[in-house]
Parts: sequence; structure tokens; C-alpha cells
Amino acid sequence: MTESTDADKPGGRFQFAPRGQPVITGINRVGLQALYMKEVRRFLKVQTQTIWAPAFTTLLFLVIFAVALGREGRMVLGVPFATFVAPGLIVMAMMQNAFANSSFSLLGGKIQGTIIDYLMPPLSPGEVMAGILGAAVTRAVLVGLAVSLAMALWPGVTLAAVHPWAIVWFGLMGALMLAIVGLMTSIWAEKFDHNAAITNFVIAPLSLLSGTFYTIENLHGVFQTISRFNPFFYVISGFRYGFLGASDIGDGGHVAIAGLGLAAVNGVLMAGVYMLLRSGWKLKS
Repeated sequence: MTESTDADKPGGRFQFAPRGQPVITGINRVGLQALYMKEVRRFLKVQTQTIWAPAFTTLLFLVIFAVALGREGRMVLGVPFATFVAPGLIVMAMMQNAFANSSFSLLGGKIQGTIIDYLMPPLSPGEVMAGILGAAVTRAVLVGLAVSLAMALWPGVTLAAVHPWAIVWFGLMGALMLAIVGLMTSIWAEKFDHNAAITNFVIAPLSLLSGTFYTIENLHGVFQTISRFNPFFYVISGFRYGFLGASDIGDGGHVAIAGLGLAAVNGVLMAGVYMLLRSGWKLKS
């Protein structure tokens, strides 16, 4: 026999939901916002390292390659070399930092023993994914703004938004793609060496060999074909199209198709990450 209280009665001041029936229905907006703010505050506490340092490092890339390859007024796609390479460096920094942010979230929890902070709250796998990815994209946008400011102040670089939609779309799609890959890495990895291996042997080569510093027309036919299978190539070329009005992809129609293709790739990746989070693979065991 169980003791009854006024809270259990229909006329009581409090009415609890029956056992097994969820109290939170729909989207847990409060929990989602809390997780998002937790992830954002984590990188803002060390913003010198997470936002301003990437801007400085990217500016060094610009200086080095502009001095080495931009002598004698070299023109690429009808603009000076420094102006050509600047958009690629901006979106490359955005993608790399989106990956760095999301790849640390669950991995740090597993190593530090705080993974329960992600698993115990009443958040669905989709809400956990949305909170972590949202914070990673936020960091990418802040890094992109910081790098753009540094590039705009550098002599010899002209940044003009010829097609703003391409800048916004490819910037967000590229950041989201690497944020998803980073979250997938965070689920799989068991130590920081695993994370570093993906960064050094997958992310860095795909970034540097994606047409950031050159047009693929300068490559042999075989390597041009390989480059077109690299999703980073479409992010960087589409983002550059937004500033220059020209790219390796082709005209505006081809750029738009590439943008839709990136959205489809991100959709597939998000579905895969959702299934991993829902299964609890390497998180609950």
C-alpha cells in the first residue's frame, strides 16, 4: 500500500505525470540552450587561443604565400594573388576551428570523466547534436569574422561581397560539415592522439589540397578529377565565388548545384551522427 499525498490527487496543488510518461514534450528548448551556451562559453573563456590566434596564423599563411608566389603582380582568376587566396584562407580557418570545437566536446568528457554531463540531462540525441554543432558553427563564424578583418586590413587584399549568398551559404555549409565530422571523431576517439590523427592525416591534407592556393586548372587531368571528389574543394571554390564572382567550379549555376550537393552531404553526415548518438556507441560503455 502506498502513501498518497495531495500532489497525487486531481484536486491537489501539484499534479505529476503518470510514471513512464515524459514530462518534456517536443523540443527541450531550455536544455538545448543551456548546452549551446555551455559549449560557447567554453571556447570564449580562452578566446585568445580559439578565435584570435587562428586569425593571426591565417594571416601568416597569407603573408608567406603572397611573398613566395605573388611576386611580379601575379594574377589568378583576374585578381591579384593575395586577393585570390584570401577567401580560401578565411573559410579554411572556419572549417578547421569548427572541427576543433566539436571534436573536443565528447572526447574531453570521456577523458575527464564528465561525459555524464552530456548523457544524464533530459536531452534527446538530436538536441545534443544540435547544441554541439551550433556552438562549433558559432566559433567558426567568429573566427571567419576575425580573419576577414585581418585580411581586409592587409595591403594588397581586396574583399568585396560580389555574391553575398555564396559567402553565407558555403561558409555555413563548410563549417557545419567539419563540425559534424568533428563530433563523429569525438564519439569515436578514446584519447587525444586519435583526434590529432584525424586532424593531421585527414583534415589538414584535404584543406591544403583543395585549391586554397591554386586553381585546379594547373593540375594534371588525373589530379583535377581527384580534386573534384574533395568536398573541401567545393566549399573553398564556392566561398571564393562569393568574393570574386569566379571560381574553379564554373558559373553561378554550377556553384548553386555544388551548394545543394554540400547540403545533401551534410544531411547524410548528420543522419549518421544521430544514429551513433542514439545507439550510445563508445559513450555509454
